[in-house]
Amino acid sequence: RPDMIVRLPAGRDVVVDSKVPLNAFLDSLETHTDEDREAALNRHLGQVKRHISQLASKEYWDQFPAAPEFVVLFIPNDSFLAAAAERDPSLVESALTKKVVIATPTTFIALLRAIAYGWRQEQVAEGAQRISILGQELADRLSTLAEHFGRIGQALGRTVESYNATVTSLENRIWPTARKFKSLGISAKKDLMDIKCVEHMPRPPGEMEPSPQELPPKSS
Repeated sequence: RPDMIVRLPAGRDVVVDSKVPLNAFLDSLETHTDEDREAALNRHLGQVKRHISQLASKEYWDQFPAAPEFVVLFIPNDSFLAAAAERDPSLVESALTKKVVIATPTTFIALLRAIAYGWRQEQVAEGAQRISILGQELADRLSTLAEHFGRIGQALGRTVESYNATVTSLENRIWPTARKFKSLGISAKKDLMDIKCVEHMPRPPGEMEPSPQELPPKSS
């Protein structure tokens, strides 16, 4: 079982294992001859390699519902890794080909910082996507609102046309006849009021009046 699972953006995982055997390395510290020390360190290299193979095995990876990006083999001291890498310089690269990343405290902290940065970038991308969606939604709603205003303006225009037609009919047909009553001695308490036509029509949406900065300069 892994000792830690680090969540990555987009639902991916990094598995961390820290159970590499270190007894052979500790044995090397208690040896009294170079030959015994070298033998213990070679056993240490073998233990590290076998543990890498276990972490890369299908049985290990099958325990996860979704395959992780890679498995981190955490070695708790740089000297433990250095002792093994001195005897096999290709150790780290060979582990990488099996999707096993060997990390010491220093490199593990750097890895976690890189993952944290990835999360921040993911949040920024999600925020930008939400802003884009909201902007599109606002644009659609503004377009619908402009259509409503356009229909209202058209209705107002037709109302103004009907009003002006009624005023014209009133002035040309009704008022002249009504004024003839006065010549017959019949007068109303109030004079007939002149009714003016509406000169201004509703402005269609989108026809903005120019701002003072947009007006052409006055000729002197």
